[in-house]
Amino acid sequence: MRALQADGVSQRRACSLVECTRSTLHFRRRRPNDEPIAERMRELAAQRPRWGWRRLKVMFRREGIEIGHDRFLRIYRANGLQVRPRKKRKVTYVRGNAIPAVTRPNERWSIDFMHDRLASGRTIRTLNIVDDFTRECLAIRVAYSLGSADVIREFEDIAFERPLPGTIRFDNGSEFTSLAMLRWSAERNVHLHFIEPGKPTQNAKIESLNGKIQEHP
Repeated sequence: MRALQADGVSQRRACSLVECTRSTLHFRRRRPNDEPIAERMRELAAQRPRWGWRRLKVMFRREGIEIGHDRFLRIYRANGLQVRPRKKRKVTYVRGNAIPAVTRPNERWSIDFMHDRLASGRTIRTLNIVDDFTRECLAIRVAYSLGSADVIREFEDIAFERPLPGTIRFDNGSEFTSLAMLRWSAERNVHLHFIEPGKPTQNAKIESLNGKIQEHP
């Protein structure tokens, strides 16, 4: 096109020769305003400092904000929100652990794992769930191995007898911080509340239940 125009051919004639419309020649891409998306992304990243782009995108879907994969990553990287690897083992991440007291049954559940060893030497785990208001033990599941899928399955089993709570509180174990757990909580409209690392007293209800279980073998 430029070579033809350099030889004195008009723009209209040059477009006709190369079969290109003049509107295409003058097209200028207009990107949508990314600032509202970027602002909300920064807010969520500040609330969840260890969450990567996949979990943040799940939160966007939960809020009804649909955004393309490439655009989401471009905004995410442009704002420098990539999660950096931990350089020190003992690093505390504040997660906003102020949480109001429960006022009714089935408002908040607390869960935790316990470990034990059989006479054969094989290790077992128990998943304990308690209602924070009534102190009722909702479930104790025992298995050799328990992952995110098992935790979610236990929640769904309990949901056959009672509604799911508005909040579930637990520590920062990989079973609770997984993408599967985040997706499940978004689908079921359940808020996940993480205690601070190394602060089991913030989950005192389940720690009390664990102590009672250990006292009565």
